[in-house]
Amino acid sequence: MTECVEEREPRREGAAEGFVRVRLDLSYDGTGFSGWAKQKSGRRTVQGELEDAIRVVLRQPEVFPLTVAGRTDAGVHARGQVAHVDLPGDIWAAEGEKLRRRLAGRLPGDIRVWRVAEAPAGFDARFSAVWRRYAYRICDHPAGVDPLRRAHVLWHDRPLDVDAMNEAARLLVGEHDFAAYCKKREGATTIRELLDFSWERLPGDALLGPELPGLVVGTVRADAFCHNMVRALVGAMLLVGGGQRPVGFPGEVLSGGVRNSAVSVVRPYGLTLEEVGYPADRDLAARSREARNLRVLTPR
Repeated sequence: MTECVEEREPRREGAAEGFVRVRLDLSYDGTGFSGWAKQKSGRRTVQGELEDAIRVVLRQPEVFPLTVAGRTDAGVHARGQVAHVDLPGDIWAAEGEKLRRRLAGRLPGDIRVWRVAEAPAGFDARFSAVWRRYAYRICDHPAGVDPLRRAHVLWHDRPLDVDAMNEAARLLVGEHDFAAYCKKREGATTIRELLDFSWERLPGDALLGPELPGLVVGTVRADAFCHNMVRALVGAMLLVGGGQRPVGFPGEVLSGGVRNSAVSVVRPYGLTLEEVGYPADRDLAARSREARNLRVLTPR
C-alpha cells in the first residue's frame, strides 16, 4: 500500500497565471475504493470520484487534477486527508462559495469534503506537509470484532501486551533508513523521521457494557511514509505484543536494512490517515522546496 510515497518529479510552485489554488479537506471510507490514485484499469478510486464530481458541479468539459497529501492504497481510510486543485480564477470567483454544498450533493456517501478554501501562497498539499498521522485499530477480544467496526478494525487472535508494544515502538522513533519496513521504489528514498509511535488500549463501549470488545490503537506520526511502511511496522509490533518476539526485535529488523520474512504487512482496512500537519503560511513555500530534495541520512 502507499501510505504516503515521495516521488521526485518536477512540479510547478503555486498555481499557473490565471488560476487559483484551492485546498480541500476531506475524509473517506476506503472499503469500496482501489486506493486514492486514478488507475488506467478504470477501477473506482477516490481521486477519480472527486475529480469527476468537481468537473460536473462546475459544469466543465475538462478534469482539473488533484494533488493529495498522502496517496492511500486500496482499503485504507482517511479522516483528515488534504488535497489541492488549481481552478481558473473566473470559475472560482463565480462558483467557489457554492462548491462544497454542490459536492455534498454529487459525491457518493463514502467521500465527504468538509472544507473548501483558497490556499495561502506557497501551499502544496503534498510537499508543504511537515507530518502525517495515521492510526491502526486492532481488536484482540477472543470473540472477534464488533460487527459495526469490522471494516475499520483488524482482529488479532492473541491478547496483546500494549506495554511491550510501546517499549518496542519507542526504539524506532527518530530519523532512520526504514528500508526494512518499506517496499523500495526506484529513485525514491526510504529515509524517514518517525516523530511519534505509541499504542493504547481503549475500553469497550460504555453503553453496551465492558464485554463489548475494546480496541488496541497504534498512532504513528512521521514527516512522510514510504510504501507499506505503517502496515509493516504494525506487523512487527503484533509479534512483540503477542509474545512471539522480544521487545528489541523491531529495532533489530530496522538495523538489518532488509525485509524480514517474519514481519507481515498487515491488512489495509485497520489503517486510517487521521491528520496532516503544515507549517505557518509564511513557511509553506520553503517547506515545499525542501521536501522535493532527495534525502540522505544525517550523520550521527
